[in-house]
This record gives sequence, structure tokens and C-alpha cells, in this order.
Amino acid sequence: MQFSSIVGQKDSIAQLRSMVEQSRLSHALLFLGKEGTGALPLALSFAQYLVCEKVQGPSFENEQAPGPSLFGDIVPEQKEEHTFPADSCGICPSCVRASQLIHPDIHFSYPVVPRKSGDKPLSTDYLSEWREFMTQFPYGNVFDWLQFIGAENKQGNITASECADILRKLNLKSFESGYKILVMWMPEYLGNEGNKLLKLIEEPPAKTLFLLVAEEESKMLPTILSRTQLVKIPPIETGDIEKSLIKRAGVPPDKARPLASVAEGNYREALFLLQHDEEDWQSLVRDWLNALLKNGPVAQVKWVEEMGKLGREKQKQFLRYFNHLLEESIRMRVMGASAPVIPEKERDFAIRINKLATLSQQQAIIEEIDRAAYYIERNAHGKMLFQALSIKLYHIIKDNSLILVN
Repeated sequence: MQFSSIVGQKDSIAQLRSMVEQSRLSHALLFLGKEGTGALPLALSFAQYLVCEKVQGPSFENEQAPGPSLFGDIVPEQKEEHTFPADSCGICPSCVRASQLIHPDIHFSYPVVPRKSGDKPLSTDYLSEWREFMTQFPYGNVFDWLQFIGAENKQGNITASECADILRKLNLKSFESGYKILVMWMPEYLGNEGNKLLKLIEEPPAKTLFLLVAEEESKMLPTILSRTQLVKIPPIETGDIEKSLIKRAGVPPDKARPLASVAEGNYREALFLLQHDEEDWQSLVRDWLNALLKNGPVAQVKWVEEMGKLGREKQKQFLRYFNHLLEESIRMRVMGASAPVIPEKERDFAIRINKLATLSQQQAIIEEIDRAAYYIERNAHGKMLFQALSIKLYHIIKDNSLILVN
């Protein structure tokens, strides 16, 4: 995977290249970015960049070459200073192997589940699935991964056996590259057994690198977190998501723009919305508001029952879409004619929302929806959550009472 395949993140790529060019590369980097920002593809691209023969240049060739003999061999002339390319070449043997996730000096660690009771699973047990998953879903999240390997309701973990395997692999001599690299995805799934890695992280063998890719630093072991250099991966710019949808997915511009806006910097979200584009979220929002403000409790219960049948991912999509409509309504209210152009159907709906609720009411609804999405990510009961949310929204809109209790 090359930097050119990353959606956006030009500043993060420049930061990583600068570390290499200025010889300020830490032996343990933490790529910290929310779901869909591309932190994992970026770490894989950086690993490929480091092992690329064009990037390593003549300095690596001189390191590998034997020194002068005792018989007065001619010492080769000093070569001119090496210039680092902007990206890995993608065609040298090291790049080809790295892109296929089969480079012998790039190792991977990620959450796994036992295939049967009593197993002590290792990441290498799922290596073929990992390669297939990264080919199909490079921007996927851990939920996608666990479903891909058939985990169902099992909890993924990075186990003590995995830590022992990491110690073994990284203490071996590198095969063909100047570096030995471990890409660990989701170190949040590493329990106290991760302390076994501390000594290796603090005093690694020469040219051994840890590339940790996380979404929530608060869930990481503090002992490991304190030993890493942070590379913060921001949400992807809406324009970059829009361009990628047009160029890579063949989405028409008028369709790509609203998808990129709703995704809110999450490329995985944009692809998911594209895949489920047939979902009529606007009708669901309209039915919900009608049930709350017009049709009464029976309609509310029926709507909540229908929402409860949707999966966790679709419930999240619905809430994000409703927030998108509210944000567009606020932009139209505040910016007037200078507000960004949105599809006519959404524009009409946004105007209706502005008539329905004041600015402070809209802001209160957005806060409640954000909180509900947070709870859904943590497996809250769908029907109970939407029933409670319906009551809160009714009081915010109808009674003009802002519910601020957590």
C-alpha cells in the first residue's frame, strides 16, 4: 500500500516523511485516529515506505555490503547524499511483498478469537483472513474484522500468547530489510499481559519499530501509551472523501457530495452509506417527527419497534443522517443565502426543521442524538434507547425544555 492510495491525510503523510528524512524516527509510534480516518492504511503505507529499496537507498546497500578486505581492495567512492522519494516505488521486490502483506520483516498483531474452546489464538492463525480483509476493507473497523472471521458474539483479544510470539519474532534478525516492523492494530484489546512487551519497546533491537494503530488512547495500557510518540490522524476532509468517491467508486458528483457530508470525516461511513444508499433515512426522520408531534403514542411505539429491528450499524447511520439534516438547517438559518448548496430534497426538509425548532432546540437535539449514538456503539438496547430518545425530543420540541441531564 502506498501513500498515494490513502484518502486525504496529506499533513500526516508529510509528518511521517519528515521523520524519516530528518532521522527523527521514534522506535514506537502511535497512530491515533477515529474509525474511518485511515490510520491503519496509513501505518501500512508507512511500513512499506520504510522497507522500499528506493527509500532505503545506497546507505542500506553499504550497510549490507562487506567491509574492505585485508588485501588493499579499492574503497568505493563516496556517493552523493541520498534524496528520499515522496512515496514508496511500489515496484521493487520489497514493495511488492509489503503490498501483499507477505514481507518477512513486517509483522502484524490484531484482535482474534479462539476457533474452539481452550485455544490460545495468535494473529498468525488468521493471517490469510487478515490479508483478504485488508484487500477488501482497508478502512474497516474492528467490528467488521471480527464479523469477517466469524467471531459472532465472541470478544476479540490480543492475548498473552500473542505477546510471547511478538517477542520471539522481533528478536530474530531481519531477513532482507533494514527494519523489523510490528504493526499492531487496536492495542486497546491488549490487557495487562501487554506489560510483557515493555522491555522490548523501551530497549528494542536495532532498527526495530512498533507502529501501534488505535482509536481510543484512554483504553490503552498507560505503561505502553507513555512509551510511544503520538501521530494524530484527524478526520478526513469532506472534499477528499467526495473526490475519492467520485474517482474510486464512480459515484456521480451530485450524489458524492451529500454522502461525504454525512460521513463526517469517516471514509468507512461514506462507503457504508453508498452500499445502503437505497435506505430512505429522510422518510424515517419524517415518520419519527410525525409520530412525536402529531400522531400520538401508538405511532411512537410502532416507530420504535421498527427502529429496534434494525442492526446497530443502521441505527448509527440513521442518527448521523438526522444530525446531518439538523446541521444543514442551522447553516441555512445562520448563513442564509451564503450557505453551501445541498440537494433540493434535503433543503426543503431543512427549511421545515427550521420552522419546527429554534436554534437552541436544534442544538439540544444534536447533543441528545450524539449521546444516543455513543450508547449504541457500546451496545445499548435499541428499543429502550429510541424510546427514551423519543421522550426527550418531544419535550425539547413541544415543551421547549432542554434536557441536560446525562
